[in-house]
Amino acid sequence: MYSLSQSVRMKGAAGEPIRSPFKGLTELGADFRRGELSVVAAAGGTGKSVAALNLAVRSNVPTLYFSADSTAATQLSRATAILTGDDAKSIKAKLHADDFEEYNDVLAERWWQRFNYSARPTPAEIELHLEAYWEVFNVYPHLVVVDNITNIDAGGAANADEFTFSLEGLCDYLNELARETHAHVMAMHHVIGDYADGLKPIPQSGLKGKISRVPALILTIHKEIDGMDGRTLHISPVKNREGFEDSSGETYASFSFNTSNMRLEDVAVATAF
Repeated sequence: MYSLSQSVRMKGAAGEPIRSPFKGLTELGADFRRGELSVVAAAGGTGKSVAALNLAVRSNVPTLYFSADSTAATQLSRATAILTGDDAKSIKAKLHADDFEEYNDVLAERWWQRFNYSARPTPAEIELHLEAYWEVFNVYPHLVVVDNITNIDAGGAANADEFTFSLEGLCDYLNELARETHAHVMAMHHVIGDYADGLKPIPQSGLKGKISRVPALILTIHKEIDGMDGRTLHISPVKNREGFEDSSGETYASFSFNTSNMRLEDVAVATAF
């Protein structure tokens, strides 16, 4: 055990926020802190994976991204578009045509950002890759993304009660992982059917499986479409141990989503209704 004075020396990197491109969230005190677990929840196709990739690529911190929900071609095309501003579909076409040399240099600058594309990674596989990362770089990642938490192969569940327990258990596991490695662990997650269209604010109670107990930060995302292929993503801090929170989801930071280059850009500081 440690006294308060000794705890000053024991804190290490825990609690330090990683760099974030999302100024609106920073204004709300919604930081992605090392040693903590966050959950980002949204309807399918809303943009939670895009938000995670924007954070990972644009922060340029040591990152290990478990991309169970998207293939290597998809993530590589999106990441390259975010970094260069080029159209993601054109980039993917060049990738499949083996005409990708023009992007080699910009991708090489992200040499300590690594991806795993297993569709059903196990906890053992996650730990193995974390240890491999340490062996290669002599440091654990500052950011670990798990996309999605329900893709982790934790042994399955026979009924709804066990499903909820399984998700809570996974959150406990990921939270412990964050504590031990001083990484910020971000897990993507789904929402219940009432919010499946992604068009209205999602409260804390809208998360599938009710897993709100463990994460230090929970963000929900809903979208606004203007009819001309324009899209705005609204990100709500519905739980936040270190700053502002509104469990209703009605307070959010807004970001324009460029569907061509996959970039999210601040359009306003927090909006409340």
